[in-house]
Amino acid sequence: DYLDHDTLTDVITFPYSEASDAIEGDIFISIDRIRENAQKFGAAFDVELRRVMAHGALHLCGYLDKTPEEKTLMSAKEDEAIRLWPKMSD
Repeated sequence: DYLDHDTLTDVITFPYSEASDAIEGDIFISIDRIRENAQKFGAAFDVELRRVMAHGALHLCGYLDKTPEEKTLMSAKEDEAIRLWPKMSD
């Protein structure tokens, strides 16, 4: 009901603040989808989890992923966040 598509999703974000100086909202993550996607894309579970967490946070920051250009930018920002994020197993 909340998305513009009827496929399964790994993350859904609900922003609560419209102010540009505040980031407030909820991020819901499907661990099952993350496991499936990690296997599908040959990624480690912790890397895929960090990617999805970054994706949700980026949505709260105002990034979108509807158009090809938006998806490219979102992916680049996810990659940047993953590089900056310490490994969870450390």
